[in-house]
Amino acid sequence: MSVQSAPVTRDEELISLLRSAQVIPVLTIERAEDAVPLASALVLGGVKTLEITLRTDAAVDAAKAIIAEVPDAIVGIGTITTADDLKRAEALGARFGVSPGATPALLDAAAKSSLAFLPGIATASELMQAQAYGFNVLKFFPAEQSGGIDMLRALGGPFPRARFCPTGGIGGANAAAWLAEPNVVAVGGSWLCPATDVKYANWEVITARCIDTMKTLRRRPR
Repeated sequence: MSVQSAPVTRDEELISLLRSAQVIPVLTIERAEDAVPLASALVLGGVKTLEITLRTDAAVDAAKAIIAEVPDAIVGIGTITTADDLKRAEALGARFGVSPGATPALLDAAAKSSLAFLPGIATASELMQAQAYGFNVLKFFPAEQSGGIDMLRALGGPFPRARFCPTGGIGGANAAAWLAEPNVVAVGGSWLCPATDVKYANWEVITARCIDTMKTLRRRPR
């Protein structure tokens, strides 16, 4: 008689995805035509899990293009602030969704959705609210501005089950320090692809930066 393994929960799926990625570039794409070459440059550099933010008019077309034309990219949709945004991310075929914060209405919609979702929190009360809806994998945002690593360690005491993807003020100089924290599964940021490099199509520069970053980051065993 075979023993069936327990189904993987959304939290477990999200933790696995984030841990394997280590770094999630937060992409605010102004021109849809930049989407595929930018994603290709990141993937070539070993950075495959991408967050496309819904901050520009080009965002939806950019996400569609990357999903269709860069098969190795794992595309998430960021800056989800409403239930409608969440539906849009699902319709696009995103693998996960990310919010900068989380209202009860958004948390309720996300809890009912099948999409892996990373709600944003900055305080203990916000974390408790997210956990009340079943979310234990969270975006800590804005990370540096909300107390940095000291704040994250403080949250770790009363909330040992919580795992975080800090974003906000994180770059090449401090990413490794954040990743060394036991309750951090990945970090997010835009430093891998500065707006100037995207504007001038410096794709090889972006790829080289990704390669260097992924070589130098080291993680502690979980």
